[in-house]
Amino acid sequence: MYAPTSLSSPRSGPTSGDDDALTDFDGAGEILRAWGNGLRPDPDLTVSEWADRHRMLSGRASAEPGRYRTVRTPYMREIMDRLSPGDTMQRIVFMKAAQVGATEAGNNWIGFAIHQAPGPMLAVQPTVDLAKRNSRQRIDPLIDESPELRERVKPARSRDAGNTMLSKEFAGGILIMTGANSAVGLRSTPARYIFLDEVDAYPASADEEGDPVTLAEARSLTFGHRRKVLLVSTPTIRGLSRIEREYEASDQRRFFVPCPHCGHAQWLKFDRLRWQKGRPETAEYHCEGCETPIAEHHKTAMLENGEWRATATAADPTTVGYHLSALYSPIGWLSWERIVRAWDAAQGSDEAIKAFRNTILGETWVETGEAPDWQRLYDRRERWTSGTVPAGGLFLTAGADVQKDRIEVDVWAWGRGLESWLVDHVVIEGGPDRHDAWSELTALLDRSWPHERGAHLRIARLAIDTGYEAPAVYSWSRAQGFAQVSPVKGVEGFNRSSPVSGPTFVDATEGGKRLRRGARLWTVAVSTFKAETYRFLRLARPTDEEMADGAAFPPGSVHLPHWVENEWLKQFVAEQLVTVRTKRGFARLEWQKLRERNEALDCRVYARAAAWIAGADRWPDEKWRDLEDQLGAAPTDTDPAGQINRPGQAPQGKRRSDWLGRRGGWF
Repeated sequence: MYAPTSLSSPRSGPTSGDDDALTDFDGAGEILRAWGNGLRPDPDLTVSEWADRHRMLSGRASAEPGRYRTVRTPYMREIMDRLSPGDTMQRIVFMKAAQVGATEAGNNWIGFAIHQAPGPMLAVQPTVDLAKRNSRQRIDPLIDESPELRERVKPARSRDAGNTMLSKEFAGGILIMTGANSAVGLRSTPARYIFLDEVDAYPASADEEGDPVTLAEARSLTFGHRRKVLLVSTPTIRGLSRIEREYEASDQRRFFVPCPHCGHAQWLKFDRLRWQKGRPETAEYHCEGCETPIAEHHKTAMLENGEWRATATAADPTTVGYHLSALYSPIGWLSWERIVRAWDAAQGSDEAIKAFRNTILGETWVETGEAPDWQRLYDRRERWTSGTVPAGGLFLTAGADVQKDRIEVDVWAWGRGLESWLVDHVVIEGGPDRHDAWSELTALLDRSWPHERGAHLRIARLAIDTGYEAPAVYSWSRAQGFAQVSPVKGVEGFNRSSPVSGPTFVDATEGGKRLRRGARLWTVAVSTFKAETYRFLRLARPTDEEMADGAAFPPGSVHLPHWVENEWLKQFVAEQLVTVRTKRGFARLEWQKLRERNEALDCRVYARAAAWIAGADRWPDEKWRDLEDQLGAAPTDTDPAGQINRPGQAPQGKRRSDWLGRRGGWF
């Protein structure tokens, strides 16, 4: 039988008359308070309440560092609270303008889950690289600046921390971060919480295994009603936008704010923002109830008294959807004046107006995709010396389409603003099984075209389609070198942010031997470049009188030479974009052929992809000036052979193309 070792040992509970003796020492009060606090359950907080109490914004990740305040963006309160465990909604859809605080609200949810409701969480960015960047710039500061989170997520440098770039372990759960382009990352683990950020920038398929959103959401199904899925994105193109499709299937909530003059509740529309022509600083919002102008300084009070209201009935009662434009941006962020300036600056450019609708209004862009009339293009042909690069062309790319009995190649010159000129059209007889066909294509890489200013230009980069006889294409491309030749694979769908992705390594064959990862393949979202080409073809052109007065062609203008034939023009506009309905009733955009042959359009797409790979879409102004300087604004010395010699640039007696390098020396 157990017996106490000392009769004077304290008992487990106080007896009558012992209370004073047990607490009669220094610090007893603090101990009792701490003991009582330890027994008290954690407060039942919502996500917004947790953020206001515990979230600190780092100067590394926020323009307004310090304690997070939901009152700064009142429209985010309901959205965040829908993510709280006590709310019955399972899927929250947010279609929004850029920079309205959505990503920080999602990060608040991540912090809340780590601290208050731990469980497995999956956070998906468009690519793995973006997931890594988000981890460094957003998630690490989220943890470092919040003491409650630092206690639960060990620093990455500690042993067995479970804390890596894309994985953060904590008691009761784990945060996995991945990209929508990684099928392995999307199916890595079951997840109670799923944060899908910028879903419209996701690829059409993750490693060809299916829609990334569907793959990710499948990880949460085992959690039943306890799951939470947040889908956030700036929209893109009508009929292709994932976030618009999800929003239209929801209850389509809008944020209604009261007029400070008459109290009428309304959601803000761009067409009610009015200003004096040429004076964006006069921008005011006109109430749809009383038509009284509302100055922007009223916005803070309007947002504080605003509320979300459903405008439709959701197809799924567990899904709730929200839409918000930048008109609601808090004072000190994006002002109405800056919105008006952005609108004025976008006039005359479909691309700029599309970006305005997407990023400022949070609305989709309607892509017409109507094929221009080939006869109109025939009438607009221009005359310049055949086989010569016009003055505005600064570098050449080519697109090659491999057919069963021929290889068709179009050579395009590119200038500032992606203005382009068709320089040459080459048909190489014989398909990929004819050795001489590849020899002729190789010779094309070594050929040069005279520039109007006297230089000679070679093809900086050639993109060749791998849709037919891919092994032969890989073998030839490898032999020529991937610095100048880019095998490409076209995929359906739009991807404005990155229409060309890669390269990925694929197997190649050389001398009958299989070489693992022996070739580099680029993936091209062909819909993006087809729509861009048609948009450029519709640009208004200056009249002869305007040209005489010094007017220039708008950026993106497509120049077609007088020698181009009817058949080529018909192929160039052989497709159009149409809206089709899926089996589930959703609208989807699809390119359909108007004619059987479309090689000219395909070659244009590949040549455009080659320009993207070369970096033309991302070059600073200094790069363009350098190309202009290399060509020479005005030749200072031309020898009888037509070769330019400019002091301090090209050695005498050599063509500028030789001096620049045999193959794509500018790149």
